[in-house]
Amino acid sequence: MIKDIRAPYKNIDNKVYVIGHVNPDTDAVASAMAYAWLLQERDGINAIPARAGKINRQTSWVLHTLDLDPPILFNDASPRFESVIRRLDTVTPDRPLGEAWSILSRTGGIAPVVNPDGTPYGLISGKSMFTFLSRLMGPHPRYKEMTLAELLDIPCREACETEVARFSATTRIRDVINRILRDEVDEFWVLDENKRYLGVCLQRDLLHPPRIKIILVDHNEPQQSLGSLADAELIEILDHHRLGNPTTHEPIRFTVDVVGSTSTLVSEQIEEAGLKAPFELAGLMLAGLLSDTLIQSSPTTTERDHEAAKRLARWAFNWGSPLEDETIESFGKKVLSAGSGLSSREPLDVVTTDMKIYETEAYQFAISQAEVTDLYEMNEYLDQLRDALQNLREHRSLDFAVLMVTDVVQGQSRLLLVNAPMVLDELPYLPASDGTHLAEGVVSRKKQLLPVILSLLED
Repeated sequence: MIKDIRAPYKNIDNKVYVIGHVNPDTDAVASAMAYAWLLQERDGINAIPARAGKINRQTSWVLHTLDLDPPILFNDASPRFESVIRRLDTVTPDRPLGEAWSILSRTGGIAPVVNPDGTPYGLISGKSMFTFLSRLMGPHPRYKEMTLAELLDIPCREACETEVARFSATTRIRDVINRILRDEVDEFWVLDENKRYLGVCLQRDLLHPPRIKIILVDHNEPQQSLGSLADAELIEILDHHRLGNPTTHEPIRFTVDVVGSTSTLVSEQIEEAGLKAPFELAGLMLAGLLSDTLIQSSPTTTERDHEAAKRLARWAFNWGSPLEDETIESFGKKVLSAGSGLSSREPLDVVTTDMKIYETEAYQFAISQAEVTDLYEMNEYLDQLRDALQNLREHRSLDFAVLMVTDVVQGQSRLLLVNAPMVLDELPYLPASDGTHLAEGVVSRKKQLLPVILSLLED
């Protein structure tokens, strides 16, 4: 059973985060988790799967069914304290000062003093030692005759500086750097989520922190990526969408291929490496593939997707798996059903859960997609959806926004547009009196709707 695919990789220095787009769908989560696993198994890379937003209903159902934990939430690529940690040996407060002196000699002047429960007590530095010795060698007569051995036998707590700033490993450096520079503090604690010691850092470490290493999956457009991507070291992109003009500091591995899902690409690499994905990850990838291709009925589906589905089914539907009695068709229907419908969702959730932002020379716009089993369901919520879409547009400072409600049974969509430019009056879809458009046979945002909109905007 896979509960945390990061567990075998204890060296947390040199991490590489594998992450999908904001508002992640099942394919984005699946490809991030599966590709991180492949990088670990094939290349020995300390790859960590991550997500750039809330898990949607469909993905949550799949993860629960397969007993998988979601990847970590990672909204911003700005360097954090974890990237500058100095992991130094420690000593407890009651240990002799000589033990701290030994650490000082190895570290260049810092000895962390940590309580038995792992929480920080104080730091012994050159400055704190001078303060301690000055106090010790004052007018008190008995200390004048103290030997070096007696001095080094004093408990470490006596020589500690206890007023030391503390920061979580996940704290963004840019959020506190001005305060640190203003206070002229030299050393800091770096703590884990339970406020236990991870290490220390120095002020100079914060001035030019190493950039976080990022691999993007299931997208390549900066508008769809986690925040502060420009501050990260982008090392690879694996995707199946149109090119979005990402910029990098160095050459990177860039794979964009014409298939229906990124999970297809990951499954191919797993097979090429002579490996077999655990049934949990195989089931997750299959769910991502079937969701993106509407159970292989979408025009985005290729022969490679069909082969990938068969491959993943062989790995996922084996004895002992929670999917052992499933078929590709039955599992696909359950996956789509888990994410469909409007009645149990807030309008804001409908327009933001699966939303992607696109940019042309003249326009920046969003296309959101929601899946239903009956397009008439939309009628009851039309006004609320229009208001939510308008709020989304204003909040994101977009020129216009589109909601694409897709009937996964009938294979057609209804389009709701707000603040659309006049050129989109030429959309080749049947307009309705309620302001929506019926797009018969249109189910793919990527391959069917987006190209039509772009062609009109760029004419």
